Amino acid sequence: MINVTIENFETEVVAASATLPVLVDFWAPWCGPCKVIGPILEKIELEYEGRFKLVKIDSDAQQELSQAFGIRSIPTCVLMVGGKPVDGFMGAKPESEIKAFLDKHVPSAEALEAEEEADDAHALIAAGDPQAALHKLHSALTVDPSNDDARYDYVKLLIEQDMLDDAEAALAPALVEIPRQLRFEALHQFLSSIQFVMADERGAWTVERFDALIAANKRDFDTRLAKARVLMVGGNWTESMDELLEIIMRDKAWNDALPRKTFVAILELLTPPKPKPKVDPLATGKTAGGIEIAGKGIAPLDPQAQLVATYRRKLSMALN
Repeated sequence: MINVTIENFETEVVAASATLPVLVDFWAPWCGPCKVIGPILEKIELEYEGRFKLVKIDSDAQQELSQAFGIRSIPTCVLMVGGKPVDGFMGAKPESEIKAFLDKHVPSAEALEAEEEADDAHALIAAGDPQAALHKLHSALTVDPSNDDARYDYVKLLIEQDMLDDAEAALAPALVEIPRQLRFEALHQFLSSIQFVMADERGAWTVERFDALIAANKRDFDTRLAKARVLMVGGNWTESMDELLEIIMRDKAWNDALPRKTFVAILELLTPPKPKPKVDPLATGKTAGGIEIAGKGIAPLDPQAQLVATYRRKLSMALN
């Protein structure tokens, strides 16, 4: 439990809530119910073993913060996630109700363990140890099979390590979900293209051999798709999308729209990963409580994101 003031609010609440839920307890020394709920909150924080962070704000001494949150009575508890209030309650609730409230938002012990394993895996990948990273990601999924981020990273790394049968098996649970997540559909299309290149004799063709057939028949979509898949597996992403666009512009529905699905898969694979929430008041112009701050940051342009945006526009034009 930490006592928060206007001076340390940004660090202890806003920034901290980017990685861990923060429960803010607004109280006052004269408040009887506050004295009841305070020890209960501290007891629960210990029991939850780091799954959330508890902070206390003296609403009388920190009136600017109380006003920013619109506090009208105390005790009032506000749960902060990603720098923003997501839920809250008023009054001295019993322990069981507080736990039920927290369990709606706070990650389970299993999910937290899985996240730690996944974070370790990312560090191992960066250190050039993919086998150890695979072990960590497998462990994360064993602990929490619902961790989609870990599953995506695991399947992607298995594909990169040419462990295609294992990748297909690990991907299977995500493909039966309704609706199917686009990132898993992208991995499915990528894996299918790799399997095509390995099984079909055209997987060893040169670009010139493909182009000779296409020059003789612009509507030889089967050859165009094969060429696009070979280019995709070889990492020639833009050339692959250019070939797929040629099919889409001529026949949007051909082969159950597989060229479009493959094109969208490439876009998804090329899309830069979203950074973890990083709360910067200067970037938004406000604190989480709505306190105005002069000046706003300007995000740098990402060339990879620009490429994806360009080809999204090309696909949109081809489909219209």
